[in-house]
Amino acid sequence: MHASADPAALDRGPRAIRPGAARTCAVTRQVRPVDELIRFVLAPDGAVVPDLKRKLPGRGLWLSASRSAVEAAVRRRVFAKGFKCNVQVPPDLADQTDALLLRSLVDALAMAGKAGQVVAGFTKVESALAAGQAVALIHAADGAPDGIRKLNALARSGDGSATCSRALPVVRFLSSTDLDLALGRTNVIHAALLEGAAGKTFLSRSQLLVQYRLADDSTADSNSTANEPHVEDGVATHRVTRLGPLNG
Repeated sequence: MHASADPAALDRGPRAIRPGAARTCAVTRQVRPVDELIRFVLAPDGAVVPDLKRKLPGRGLWLSASRSAVEAAVRRRVFAKGFKCNVQVPPDLADQTDALLLRSLVDALAMAGKAGQVVAGFTKVESALAAGQAVALIHAADGAPDGIRKLNALARSGDGSATCSRALPVVRFLSSTDLDLALGRTNVIHAALLEGAAGKTFLSRSQLLVQYRLADDSTADSNSTANEPHVEDGVATHRVTRLGPLNG
């Protein structure tokens, strides 16, 4: 880990990225684990594109996983300085990155559903909570408050059947349209995530999207429009502003 390295220095390509590696954010100049950063590469036409899976060819430039860092990079022409060539930077790159993070999250939920690690519907979620099987709650952002409160209260209490030793994560920034698309059914408002590798991937990507929308880097822009996390009915919840349902 070299904190004194040029913050705009490019990596040597995806093969050089090792698990647990750290890179320097080209905006904040902070060295962070790659899991807390987003890699950007140049497309063949010279356009800057996010490489969320860190597998796209070519050398990459790294930014803190926050909207403010991406907005600052666009404004300060960080990509042109880092790649040392003429680049095409979409003015809405921060929004494009957010949309890709959301798509990645929906894809992860779909994989968890196919793996049998998601149950949907109020009654099934209620049963999973009572049995102590749920590792996270998922509510549609446009879901009715009453049902959300009831399930959150059940998650907090364990219904007396299975004591909850820790607060369950609650994801509340996917729309019902997103949930329908991911789980291949209609009118999904409530779901519970069960134990499993696919579910862990969903939670990891959920955490990254929360970080992207809520993080505030002191050396980047600080005028993010995302809401602050709060506690609802004793369950830790991230109420995050959505950009709209996923299309296609």
